[in-house]
Amino acid sequence: MNKDKYVFAQLVEFLDCFKFRRIVAKYQTDRYIKSFSCWNQLLVMMFGQLAKSESLRDLIVGIEAHWKKSYHLGFGKSVTRSNLAKANEQRDYRIFEAYAYHLVSETRSKSAEKVFGFDGHVYAFDSTTIDLCLEVFEWAKFRKHKGGIKIHTLYDAEAQVPAFFYITTASTNDIKAMPEIPYEKGAYYIFDRGYNDFANLFKIEQIEATFVVRAKKNLQFKQISWKRRLPKNVLSDSVIELVVYKSSKNYPSSLRRVLYFDEEQNRKFVFLTNNFDLPALTVAELYRNRWQVELFFKWLKQHLKIKKFWGTSENAVRIQIYCAIITYCLIAIIRHNLQLDRSVYEILQILSISLTDKTLLRDLFDKSNFNNFKEPFDSSEPNLFNF
Repeated sequence: MNKDKYVFAQLVEFLDCFKFRRIVAKYQTDRYIKSFSCWNQLLVMMFGQLAKSESLRDLIVGIEAHWKKSYHLGFGKSVTRSNLAKANEQRDYRIFEAYAYHLVSETRSKSAEKVFGFDGHVYAFDSTTIDLCLEVFEWAKFRKHKGGIKIHTLYDAEAQVPAFFYITTASTNDIKAMPEIPYEKGAYYIFDRGYNDFANLFKIEQIEATFVVRAKKNLQFKQISWKRRLPKNVLSDSVIELVVYKSSKNYPSSLRRVLYFDEEQNRKFVFLTNNFDLPALTVAELYRNRWQVELFFKWLKQHLKIKKFWGTSENAVRIQIYCAIITYCLIAIIRHNLQLDRSVYEILQILSISLTDKTLLRDLFDKSNFNNFKEPFDSSEPNLFNF
């Protein structure tokens, strides 16, 4: 069936094009388009991600080199630098955002392992900043002579995939992203100490969800009660109340404070949580899993093109980020469905030099020998790819 199809065309078959077209129809973006549809745009952007194109010019040069194959690769009849730039500038980024969420949902359904055994999902929330040139990206002002954007991400720590993303300029305080999170009753939310906002944390308490947040060093509180028998490395486990007027007003209930000594890092951590039933070591282990979102950011920056953008408008930047996330999920789905015993780095390297070959995907990954190839970066990658 796929014998005479290009590798990239075989990859595309794992995507639900009908779902994408329904999203496009909702925003009526293709209504007056005669050539280079939103679907064509998506595939071109994904091709650029997988081909590791450094710029819009690199991407178009690569496509023009295979112009006879463009139609069969799904790019349509006419792909030029101007019509791609115009599409990224003018077409509604929400199309690609919605489709990214669709693929995220599909990916999460394929990796529904309950690591902690909780009924609810376990999420880590954090952000990463991508620096931009202020002279080119004027809308993304960060500091006086510097621009940037932030990608705020709610990461499913068990499925190892982002569940929610919120893109802002880099000047936006992390706390302002907390109200945007789609909170779920019974879920567990892990935060670093930059998210010590008691008004937002109390909202999590009110919807009957759990939070674990690293406490700030200057936290002022009074101790109500404490446990005398403590497991190894747990130095303190107590019930506290906040004493600063504003903090106590924003969070009028009691909190649990856990002081934990991490032997690996040889340092102490103080955690606050609204869950009084979890073992103290489980509270520490939940926070340890927050680093999965850091690995996701690291992987995304190392292996997909979101450090250098192919457009300068906010809309173009958002489209490129969502296309990177779509590509990320596609690789995860393919790796799962084909049960590939290869690292993500190997899969990306093989695909980057094989996109226009006519080789069955299974044969491509079975015959390629990367056993003696070492990754140039830290091989740590999200466990999303270890179903």
